[in-house]
This record gives sequence, C-alpha cells and structure tokens, in this order.
Amino acid sequence: MKIVSVNIGKKETIIWRGKKVQTGICKYPVTEPLSLGLEDVVGDSVIDRRYHGGRDKACYLFSEDVYPEWKELYPDLNWQPGMFGENLTVEGLNENKVFIGDVYKIGTALVQVTQPRQPCFKLGVRFGSQKAVGDFIELAHSGVYVRVLREGNVSKGDELELVERSDEQVSVYEVFQLLYADNFSDESIMKVANTEFLAASCKNDLLRKLL
Repeated sequence: MKIVSVNIGKKETIIWRGKKVQTGICKYPVTEPLSLGLEDVVGDSVIDRRYHGGRDKACYLFSEDVYPEWKELYPDLNWQPGMFGENLTVEGLNENKVFIGDVYKIGTALVQVTQPRQPCFKLGVRFGSQKAVGDFIELAHSGVYVRVLREGNVSKGDELELVERSDEQVSVYEVFQLLYADNFSDESIMKVANTEFLAASCKNDLLRKLL
C-alpha cells in the first residue's frame, strides 16, 4: 500500500436543514508532509470531536482504488483526492485485508488500525446528495481510522509497512458490515465488540444493536 495523496481540510460553513453547520470534511491535497499527532493531523480542521479526531480516530485513510466506481456514480463532481474527508489517500487499501489492531509504519509515524468510518450527513453535503451516505454503506469501502502510536511525518509516496498483525484478525470490513447489518447474531456482535484494539465509540455502537 502506498500514499498517493496527503490532504488537509479547513473549517467551512455549510447549510444543513436551514441551519449553518461547520465542518472540516472538505479536504484537499497539499504538497508538504502531514504531521500526525496523537489526537489529530497537525493543521487539519476537526470540528466535532464527538465523532472525529481524538486518540482512536487521529487520522483517516481511504482507498484510491474505489474512486473510479464513485466517479461513475457522481460524474459531475470536481474529483480530486480528499473527497471522502480522508487525510491519506492510499493505493491498494483493502478493508478485507486490514485488521483491527494492525500496526503500520508510515513515513516516520507508527499507527494502529481502530475502526471503519461511519458516514454522516456531511458526506452527503460534500457530494451534493444525501444518497451518497447510502451508497457509502452499500459499497462498503469504509476506509480506515487509526490511532497514532508514534508521532511523525507522512508524505506522498510513503509505503505502509505492516509492523504487527493483530492475532484476533477481525477485519475492518467485518466491523463495518456488522455496524449496518439488519440480521446478525448476538455472538457475532460480542466477538467484534470485544476486539482488543477496537475504538471505544465503535464498540459502543455495536453493543447498542443488542438493546
């Protein structure tokens, strides 16, 4: 896997249901390296820290490989890396082959996989249609959130080097599917929710499905 773009967002104001809402989802490629901090990417805009940023979601990665599929669905958009709010656009990222707890070296940083992305209305605003939220769930290319174990710089062209593979081998794809599944067993929810390095907020969302 290789970084093909590093992206930063600035705070923007959008209109949602007649109200002004601030967001940092609109990210755009930059030429300088990104500095990964323990709770966010330095210089990036993280507005609602209930859902973005923090130790468990310090940086977001999305696969360049699925961009062509999305371009077919939304051909009129001004396509460029960062469209999904990702800090790192990655060639070869496959959520089926990335597991919760996996540790990767990227540039001089060390990161650990924590959870898939759960889309909200701001993605729909970015794409000009709330249908994009449903498309994101249906296509099931969620991207990957990571916690930063060692702060460092990441540049375009850096490779993702697997340093440690999780023994539990619960894939990011498996977690994403369970988050939105209508049919599931309590056992499957408990197995995934108890994965050691899963983000706490994601674990809570899974357990709420049992209520």
